[in-house]
Amino acid sequence: MDFQQIQELIKLLSESSIGEFKLEQEDIKLSIRTKHYFDAALLAKATAQPVSFAPPPPALHLPPPVTPAVQSAVPAANTAVAKPAAGNETETSGKTITIKSPMIGTFYRSSSPDKPPYAKIGDEISPGKVLCIIEAMKLFNEIESELSGRIVKILVEDAAPVEYDQPLFLVEPI
Repeated sequence: MDFQQIQELIKLLSESSIGEFKLEQEDIKLSIRTKHYFDAALLAKATAQPVSFAPPPPALHLPPPVTPAVQSAVPAANTAVAKPAAGNETETSGKTITIKSPMIGTFYRSSSPDKPPYAKIGDEISPGKVLCIIEAMKLFNEIESELSGRIVKILVEDAAPVEYDQPLFLVEPI
């Protein structure tokens, strides 16, 4: 892990709600505490009330997924906005399915700025079609569709940071 990768990791963590992050590999041990961690500690001290901290999450192992998690959920009845289902399911609105990010990183619509985007609004997609790229620690992961449908909306701007399970696309199944 080089200095640039550590800086990128710090940037991603500071934009998330993670308070503390630890990484241990064969030749490196890295511990990062973000502003969220210190804000909670200062709040506890200022209010003189004890605050319990949850144990740190297990060591981060970035999986090598190349396809987003896509699941269907039952639309909410008698409401204009669908409510997210419990757990790790995607949100639906009417007949659309939300494709979510399988990892944290930077979202790119194309392989380079001078290339056309992989997917545009109105495009028909099928399983295996590349929808976007998510860069995580200098690794470019192609995110492929797991369903057939038509892209209704792209929910993330090009080159924007994304978090795990963040909605990326709304797809109308075919």
